Amino acid sequence: MAKAPVLTPQADDFPRWYQDVLAKAELADNGPVRGTMVIRPYGYGLWERMVAEVDARIKDAGAENAYFPLFIPESYLTREAQHVEGFSPELAVVTHAGGKELDEPVVVRPTSETVIGEFMAKWVNSHRDLPLLLNQWANVVRWELRTRIFLRTSEFLWQEGHTAHATEADASAYAVQILSDVYRDFMVNVLAMPVLIGRKTRQERFAGATNTLACEAMMGDGKALQMGTSHELGQNFAKVFDIKYQSAEGVEETCWTTSWGVSTRMMGGLIMCHGDDKGLVVPPRLASNQVVVLVIKDEDGVGAAASALVDEIRSAGIRVKLDDRTDTSFGRRATAWELKGVPVRVEVGPRDLVNGEVTVVRRDTGEKRQVGIAGLAAHLPELLSHLQADMLAAATLRRDEHTVTVATIDEAREAAQTGFARIPWATLGEEGEALLARDAITVRCIQTADGDVPATEDEPGAIAVVARAY
Repeated sequence: MAKAPVLTPQADDFPRWYQDVLAKAELADNGPVRGTMVIRPYGYGLWERMVAEVDARIKDAGAENAYFPLFIPESYLTREAQHVEGFSPELAVVTHAGGKELDEPVVVRPTSETVIGEFMAKWVNSHRDLPLLLNQWANVVRWELRTRIFLRTSEFLWQEGHTAHATEADASAYAVQILSDVYRDFMVNVLAMPVLIGRKTRQERFAGATNTLACEAMMGDGKALQMGTSHELGQNFAKVFDIKYQSAEGVEETCWTTSWGVSTRMMGGLIMCHGDDKGLVVPPRLASNQVVVLVIKDEDGVGAAASALVDEIRSAGIRVKLDDRTDTSFGRRATAWELKGVPVRVEVGPRDLVNGEVTVVRRDTGEKRQVGIAGLAAHLPELLSHLQADMLAAATLRRDEHTVTVATIDEAREAAQTGFARIPWATLGEEGEALLARDAITVRCIQTADGDVPATEDEPGAIAVVARAY
């Protein structure tokens, strides 16, 4: 009898495969309240790596971390009409606390534009206070009706940046800088995901924004996932919260603000972009453990040799873990590390020691090579670098092979069944966008012909990228 697969094959049931990976790679579980999640240590380790990489880039962009309250007075949200209207169906509202009804209901943070706007107004007085560049790492609550771990949950983790600027041009440039130099750079160079960047349509903009920019990635099933957004808020929030400054000429002016964020949704993107029928595949630059050294049998000094090898690998600056649990079968342990997507597996047994070599296995391709023990630590950095580049190249090739340039709305509808369709925005327009929406196909972003961010969505030659999406 054939051995049953550890995971549901992607081709049979992609959503079921995704759920299998979450459970069997020990990434996360459903929480006790509908729509919440428990992130397990292995999954949280990957999230911590994401946080560290993104946070470093945010700091390089000049922003500083702060923290703002989880509870926001309901009146703060109602001050900006579009904002509260956009979030109203998703709000969790506290009306009772300490055994009595509150004088004013408080909202559990869905995003912090309003509360941060309140404090920006206190902290900004002069043009010398600008730009004010703030970021916070926090949890937020949006009461989703249909939930899926990491992709859409009622509570999730994220960073949210909020900035105030003296001019519209400065605010706009900073929103683009975050999109490109922080988000895209991280997603391409660490997550090995070839994201598209562009503008959202008026229909898809963030509530209260004048412009929303986004990073969009293709998943293994051809659907799109919005990986991060950066918003120009114009003066909408600044006027409501009275965020003003005195110019160098002594004139009182209203600030221009932005907000931007990425979340644990990137964990879902990581799984669905790179994962295969053996489980998760983690890019080396992200991996908590870039290499795992497996002891096949702890005899004839194998355990001691493997431990020494781990120390040597670690000294080469590689994140490495020793697996010497020989009371569990080697096959079961190898399968478990495949499920977790560790980039490189090094297998050490008695015969290997005799031959002075080990078996090195790449997770992405499954390729096995015999490598001399003496040169292993020097060999691994180059191997990991090649693996990182190859994962990006493979994801880019898959995306490009499933992206079609079309001339009509019907062609766009057909192409979106299996991937992305690129159609002139002048051909599609808001009317065509509404037609596609009836079939659950959305405009993921509007780009210039060469894939950059257009100055306006009506820029001549602008291209709409349409797809089914998570």
